[in-house]
Amino acid sequence: MSDKQNKTQQPKNIIGVFDSGLGGLTVFKHFLKDLPEYNYIYLGDNARLPYGEKSQATIYEYTLEAMEFLFKKGCNLIIIACNTASAQALRRLQQEYLPKHWPDRRILGVIRPLAEEFANQKIKKIGVIGTKSTINSGAYEIEIKKLNPNIKVEATSAPLLVPLIEEGWAKKPETKMILKKYLHPLKTKQVEALILGCTHYPYLLKEIKNIMGRRISVLDPGKIIASRLKKYLDKHSELGLKSTTEKTRNYYTTDDPKIFKDLGEKFLDAKIVNIEQVKITEL
Repeated sequence: MSDKQNKTQQPKNIIGVFDSGLGGLTVFKHFLKDLPEYNYIYLGDNARLPYGEKSQATIYEYTLEAMEFLFKKGCNLIIIACNTASAQALRRLQQEYLPKHWPDRRILGVIRPLAEEFANQKIKKIGVIGTKSTINSGAYEIEIKKLNPNIKVEATSAPLLVPLIEEGWAKKPETKMILKKYLHPLKTKQVEALILGCTHYPYLLKEIKNIMGRRISVLDPGKIIASRLKKYLDKHSELGLKSTTEKTRNYYTTDDPKIFKDLGEKFLDAKIVNIEQVKITEL
């Protein structure tokens, strides 16, 4: 991107939300509920999911392309509503990409808000479930230990859950059996709370709570992230994000819009309109 492009492409009072697929909609629905006064764009890179099985270099490349797309659409701020991309790409994007190309814009992730929420609880052992990439990065343990070094973090990967959810298999008996297998080690280690380290997993929130039992705290990540975003926006008026009566919501997917709409409406608990298929690799 040239300096001239950077200077002429002004933000348009829009918050962007990005995920590798549909999982980010479990966060986005709380934005729409708790922060409805803003304009939003949601981008799902469904054609290339799951990110959790890919290399860090590939995850960064894919996420970078998504950021470019959303910034060129006029987003002032982007929320990476994907734990894998937050763990593997966010810091580099903030430190290298933003200062050079979009110094007046911001990118936030979902790991820090959840780490802050759980680190402040009076517990000794936290469980984390996520994709292989997120778990292998140790991102949650690093962030939680920064905030509370006395908390022990037990983490396990659940690589099959994202593709099963994206294929519409969330309510199948086979998925529940696999979920039980993934959660069993954390129950055995007697964690006191469980972090859903993938934005797809809240779609299975009820099943996860039933498996973990009443004694283990399992919170909806979307509620926490929306609450933290509200506080962030209150502190950062320089981003130029203002309430509006227009309240536009536009959706983009890199795969079939009909598939996105049919399953996405179940994630969002609302109708999806203004959806378009795009190719972000050509930017």
